[in-house]
Amino acid sequence: MSRTRFTRRLPVAVTAAGLALAVAACGGESSTSSAGANPAAADELKPNADLSKQTLQVTVWDGYIPKELPQMVKEKLKVQDLKIALHETNEIAMTKLTAPGDSGIDVAFVSGQYAQALNEMGLLEPIHPELIPNLANLYPEATQLSYDKGNKYSVPYTWGTTGICYRTDLVKAKPTSWNDILKPAPWAEKKVTMMTTERWLALPALKALGYSVNTDKDDEIAKAKDLLMAQKPHLLTYDDTTFGDKLVAGESVMAEAWDGWCPTTDPKGNIGFVVPKEGSDLWVDTMVIMKSSKNKEAAHALINYILDPEVHSWAAANINYKVPNKAAMERVKIPKGSLLGVKPADLLDGEAIIDLGQASTKFSRLSEEVTAG
Repeated sequence: MSRTRFTRRLPVAVTAAGLALAVAACGGESSTSSAGANPAAADELKPNADLSKQTLQVTVWDGYIPKELPQMVKEKLKVQDLKIALHETNEIAMTKLTAPGDSGIDVAFVSGQYAQALNEMGLLEPIHPELIPNLANLYPEATQLSYDKGNKYSVPYTWGTTGICYRTDLVKAKPTSWNDILKPAPWAEKKVTMMTTERWLALPALKALGYSVNTDKDDEIAKAKDLLMAQKPHLLTYDDTTFGDKLVAGESVMAEAWDGWCPTTDPKGNIGFVVPKEGSDLWVDTMVIMKSSKNKEAAHALINYILDPEVHSWAAANINYKVPNKAAMERVKIPKGSLLGVKPADLLDGEAIIDLGQASTKFSRLSEEVTAG
């Protein structure tokens, strides 16, 4: 099973801060707001529109969809063309999508909290379920995501959680708590890695302290910062992309990790993964249709095509991320040690990360201050 390395969530602090201010200016609120604060009205679409007169442009992370998808879509849907634009991070995608004027993007792949922000800014076309019959392939749990219950403006593409990835043969005790990496034992000194991406850097400390991953309270964020600063001298490094390689090589013994990037299928069979007892997150990457799109029927047809079990199963088989598509997951041959078999109900035990509006800048500052120097 191949595993593509793409920097899905590396922070661009200045851009993130600008986005938070833009959301606030356009009506986005803090974590206490409900998803869809300022939803855009649905356009009237034609179920039998001639797709041969429509073209599509998609922005997505590199390696996140099949390279053959444009040709497949042109042959299957008969659209004029499908062009792919790449973004390295959510923040870069948001800069593109929120710039003045028409971005030219029809369909965007962004993480759930960013889809929420776009919707609150009135930039998304509501999903027309009658144009996406393959929505029926989704797990029931995938329609109950806290940032967008009922998939009103986004369609989930991949989902997963965060935990501790570890070397089963090098740890003296199996990790069970976030404190196992926040306050590493002497045998793990300088052999632990943490991620720097803003919300995920804070996650272990917030959960260990019993706080919500979506807190915007200054005192709680300050206590999380204190815990992370105390941890810093005992770390090997901060690493968002190659922590699995360090574990395989034996440079580290434990790492904060997204489940899909924990190399539990390594041939040596000595890599484990655990969700700590204090709990974790539920992250979701989604597909959204821009309100500015002039090709909305084709955009819906594209999402419907991606939800075809044969097409959607590609993501699980090639990037090792679970997809919220029951029919697609049933096609996937799950290798020994893989985390692809985690049940949707277990995933939903995690706390969904939501957009925090202007309060997002607090996590930008936290990341900058903790990782500085």
